[in-house]
Amino acid sequence: MESHEPRAPGGTPPGRGFRLLWAGETTSKVGTAVTSVALPLLATLTLRSSAFQIGLIAAAQWLPWLLVGLPAGAWVDRWDPRRVMLWCDLLSALAVVGVPVAAAAGVLTFGQVLVAAFVLGLAGVFFSTAYQVYLPLVVAEDRLVGANARLQGSESGAQIAGPSLGGLLTQVFGAAAGLLVDAVSFAVSAACLLASPAPAGAARLRGGRPEPVRRAVREGLRFVLGDRLLRRFTLVAALTNLTATATETLLVIFLVRTVHLPAGTVGVLMAVGGTGGVLGALAAVPLAGRLGEARVARLSLAATAPFGLLVPLTARGPALALFVVGAAVPVAGMIVYNVVVSSFRQQHVPRGMLGRISATMRFLMFGVIPLGALAGGSLGSLIGPRAALWWVAGAALLPGVLLTLSPLRRMSRLTLLPVATASAPSGGA
Repeated sequence: MESHEPRAPGGTPPGRGFRLLWAGETTSKVGTAVTSVALPLLATLTLRSSAFQIGLIAAAQWLPWLLVGLPAGAWVDRWDPRRVMLWCDLLSALAVVGVPVAAAAGVLTFGQVLVAAFVLGLAGVFFSTAYQVYLPLVVAEDRLVGANARLQGSESGAQIAGPSLGGLLTQVFGAAAGLLVDAVSFAVSAACLLASPAPAGAARLRGGRPEPVRRAVREGLRFVLGDRLLRRFTLVAALTNLTATATETLLVIFLVRTVHLPAGTVGVLMAVGGTGGVLGALAAVPLAGRLGEARVARLSLAATAPFGLLVPLTARGPALALFVVGAAVPVAGMIVYNVVVSSFRQQHVPRGMLGRISATMRFLMFGVIPLGALAGGSLGSLIGPRAALWWVAGAALLPGVLLTLSPLRRMSRLTLLPVATASAPSGGA
């Protein structure tokens, strides 16, 4: 096991930029995980929202990917990624803090919660796109898998601490109080970015005359759709996000209204279910080294998604263990898959196109999330949360089947295009 930090290229002090990014992202992800439980609990317990309305909240947070997901990549390719991330942190903090302020004043409405979710999603589009460009600037290419694994591990750790904290805060102080933690976490993330050194390659990426946005968007789409691996990875991720969001939309209302659990227990269950993400992050690098990236990408979802069929069996008492296993194991598989595929994309894609190609893939992957949220909420309202979870868990098996039948079955390693010699496609499909 390596004991040293990933080294940044250029003149950046070794590891400092990554350590600050890691610290800020970890703090921010804890706050986001708190909100992931506090916001639906706020809608369920305080605003008395239906399953469909909770689906609308989730859909609003992901709708910006459909609206600006494609041009966001072209814009980020010509901007300073660190500055973009800073502004997004500040905008997110302002959006989140308004909800508990309105709740304390007794004027909070469902409409305000929808607007806050939309603004969070809009900032998230630009932040995550800029993050994909920023990370390879502060981490050497041969350390990207390890760096992505550490970041995914921190995010998974946040999924353990955040939901339990959100449930506890909701039970003691009310759901709106948990959102204050998220606002503070965005401020901490911004402070870490301000303290980090400017990456050496940022100015070079912005150099020259920027091409028109429409042309940049077309090139991003052409690259993704013309690459058989990126095309397959994008389709699989889109289907995984569709079913995962439908599941997440149903979980809180299922545990509260069907299983009849208190808010604190809901938070603990969501947190314990998140342990799968930590295990996946720890396992990703050893598995990729032992089995090969292609085999790991192919098997990660197919071997873990069937455990999701345990979630609809959840009941009070010992049967709560079914929820933990059914939630944790598929998350572990998704994290392993994300680490391998994200690292492949960051090395495979020409550096000057990384923003638009990442945004193109995320537009296609995340654009279906509002549909998943609405589908989960609608199914929950029509046939009940438990029956809806059965349908969604069955649909979640499809991505693993597509990977098993993909060209990956004839590969052990993912073929990489060296970034240093890559060039943008000049035309053609």
